Amino acid sequence: MAAHIRRRLRKGATTTAVAAAAVAALAASQAPAATLADGSAGSGDPKAAGEDTASETDGAATGNSPYYTDLPPLVTPDKPGSSSNLPAAGRAEAGIPASILAAYKQAERTVATTDPSCRLPWQLLAAIGKVESGQARGGRVDANGTTTSPILGPALNGQGFALIKDTDGGAYDGDSVHDRAVGPMQFIPSTWATWGQDANGDGRKDPNNIYDAALAAGRYLCANDRDLALAADLDQAVLSYNRSTEYLRTVRSWFSYYQRGTHEIPDGTGTLPTSPSTPTPNPSPGTGSGPSATPKPSPSKPGGKPSPDPSKPGGGGSTSPKPKPPTPKPTPPAETFGSLENAGTGPLRATAGQAFDERVTVLARNAVGAPLAKVPVTFTVTGDTGTLFDGGKKTVTVRTGADGTATAPRLQAGEKAGEFTVTAVAGTGRPRTLTYAATVTARQADAIARTDEKDLVAAPGEKFADAVTVKATYKDAAAAGVAVTATMVKDRLGVIDNDKGPYFKDADGEPVRTLTGLTTDADGQLRLPEIFADDNEGTFLLRLTTEGGASIVVELTVKAPEETTPEEPGETTAPEPTETPAATKP
Repeated sequence: MAAHIRRRLRKGATTTAVAAAAVAALAASQAPAATLADGSAGSGDPKAAGEDTASETDGAATGNSPYYTDLPPLVTPDKPGSSSNLPAAGRAEAGIPASILAAYKQAERTVATTDPSCRLPWQLLAAIGKVESGQARGGRVDANGTTTSPILGPALNGQGFALIKDTDGGAYDGDSVHDRAVGPMQFIPSTWATWGQDANGDGRKDPNNIYDAALAAGRYLCANDRDLALAADLDQAVLSYNRSTEYLRTVRSWFSYYQRGTHEIPDGTGTLPTSPSTPTPNPSPGTGSGPSATPKPSPSKPGGKPSPDPSKPGGGGSTSPKPKPPTPKPTPPAETFGSLENAGTGPLRATAGQAFDERVTVLARNAVGAPLAKVPVTFTVTGDTGTLFDGGKKTVTVRTGADGTATAPRLQAGEKAGEFTVTAVAGTGRPRTLTYAATVTARQADAIARTDEKDLVAAPGEKFADAVTVKATYKDAAAAGVAVTATMVKDRLGVIDNDKGPYFKDADGEPVRTLTGLTTDADGQLRLPEIFADDNEGTFLLRLTTEGGASIVVELTVKAPEETTPEEPGETTAPEPTETPAATKP
């Protein structure tokens, strides 16, 4: 580990020395360090930043869109022999509009709290903001930090720029055909969708708001555990923003300039860049500027003679260089898998036997923090609830899409209530694992009622002739498989259990006054076991309660049958005599 740290420090020191040498050369010459054939500033040795990434277009926050190529002014000593490292605070170019400067410093404070090991300097955000948008076009923002008009880059249609087809339906950039870089920090919509922040607390993630954009840029630069106090990490962070070594050199120059001093100026009064936002594309290896490049012949001046062919001693060569065989374009290396993150999966909870509404979704990123496609992600269900993915599988593998996300199939809850987990694993050399807790709740009912209205009556010591039958429902539909508890109670609230009166029998034929483990059938109905009466007469209460809290109280009446006096055999009751009226004499 110590050797690894020493190697990293040596690499950072080397990179810093190269950058410092470039700045020193600029200060000494009062002119750009190198010039390409078209007159634009050269990028020097591409390897000064680690590796030449000019041919890569994906994975960059800006989509490698154009940027301003102005370099900071050189500081000339007042007197011979005095230091050239004079404060820049008094110069117009060092002034940063108030809202823009406040946003950069706020982003530095926020990241220092959430990711202190990154050591993000606000001057790096200022350098990128200067190169990308001229500090939001000189600080033309409203009181909330939102630009007064959208800042949009050109359509990334492959005509001199990267080809990035529309990813946001034109929501951010107004272009439904191709993407454009958006806002003060020039995020392309697909990158903003992943890294966008709400730093000003207005409930929106707006790439045209300097506070939101500055914090998003800070978090993006800190990706992959970078320590921006190390030169190598800082270089890689800047290259992840725009994969051009010329871009790195330009940002580095402004970063050093702002480190020497800045001052706040009113919004809208900042110095706008003078050079067009059309940098020279980084050349492919073997064809661009740098020590190993072959220079192109300079064009002849009108009326002049062509330059001699440098390959022939004595001059007198042809007027145009000999064509060189085309250099095979190297196959870009496969992107490196960097991290696996939760992509907004909500709580995983479902009733037994039902499908989960929420699905597990993960996001894969590459080594620079951008979404990574075609990564196999294996999802596995672990637990004894009987829950499975659609199709009856406990393990499935899904590849990430163009946006870097992979969504597992829908989960189908088992019949057993309880907890289980879903794990998502991606990567081979150093696998990344996410674990999601999930819950299966028991089937529930929100209502229960008797299926008939018969009076339930029994004589002391006898069995109730009619059975108790009920039906449970949930949202007016039959609630199948719902657990029901039956208890003999003393009051309708069911607070006090009764130890006398009607009872059930257990498996051994012994009296019990509470039954558990009862379950409704497929139609939501339940027929209770036989109920017996003891010798106590009166009206008793049976309370039925379902999973989910539905309940009903049923009355049970125990009374002796009414007595009747039987007639003795042979006894007859003579009818009382009736009076016969006397005969009428004639």
